[in-house]
Amino acid sequence: MRTLGIDLASQPNRTAMAILEWSATGAAVTDVQTLVTDADILAAAPGADKVGIDAPFGWPDSFVDVVSAHHRGDVPHERSAFTDAGVTRFVARRTDEWVRATTGLIPLSVSADRIAYVALRAIRLLAHLDGPGFDVSRVNGTAVEAYPAAALKIWGFRHRRYKGRPQLATLAELVDELQTQAPWLDFGTFRTVCTTSDDAFDAVITALIARAAELNLTVTPDAEHTEIARREGWIHVPDAPLDALVTQLS
Repeated sequence: MRTLGIDLASQPNRTAMAILEWSATGAAVTDVQTLVTDADILAAAPGADKVGIDAPFGWPDSFVDVVSAHHRGDVPHERSAFTDAGVTRFVARRTDEWVRATTGLIPLSVSADRIAYVALRAIRLLAHLDGPGFDVSRVNGTAVEAYPAAALKIWGFRHRRYKGRPQLATLAELVDELQTQAPWLDFGTFRTVCTTSDDAFDAVITALIARAAELNLTVTPDAEHTEIARREGWIHVPDAPLDALVTQLS
C-alpha cells in the first residue's frame, strides 16, 4: 500500500508532500518534497491508495446559504439567517465542531480565516483528479481531510509549538519521539528534511492519517451528520493507537 500526505498551503513554497510505502511490518518514507506545485500533486496522487490533505474540502452549510442569499439580493432570507445564536454556525463546519468537542482543538475557519485560500486550492486539485480511479467524495473518498495536530494529540505526541524556525529543536525532538514510539517507521534519507521543515513533518503525519483512514481507523460521521458532511467535508481523526497502522495487517 502507498499513502500520500500533503501539507497544503495556498502557494507551493509552504506546501510539502510525503509518500509512505507500507508492508505488514512497517512503513518507509520513500519521498518528501517541499515547494510542491499543483503539477507535482496531480502527478503523485493517482499512484496512491489513499491521500491525506491538510485542507478543508468544503464550507459550512449556513455560510453557503447566507452568501447565496446575499448574492441574489434576497434580503428577507439574509435577515432571517442571522439569529440570536450568533455567527458560529457561519464559521464552523459540523466536523470542526466535532473536533473541538472531542479533542479540544479548534480548526481554522474556512469561511473566516486565510485557510480559505488553501481550501480553494484543494478543491481545484480535487476537481482535476476526479475520475474513474479517483473518488473525490468529501467524507471518505480517495482523498481525505487530515488535521495533523489532532492526530498527534490522539497518538500522545506534542501537537503545539513545533512550527517555525525558533522551534527547530522542538521539531527534531518530536521526530525522535515519533521514531521511538514507532520504530517501524523508517524515515531513511528524509529524516533531515523532517527535522528542519515542519511542513515536511506534517506531510508525513498526514500520510499516516491517510493510512488510518484506509484501514477504517478514523472516526467517520454518524447517520445524523453524514449528509451534511457530504457537502461540508469531514476531518479524519484517528481512533486507534499509532501501532494499529501496522498491527492491523500483521
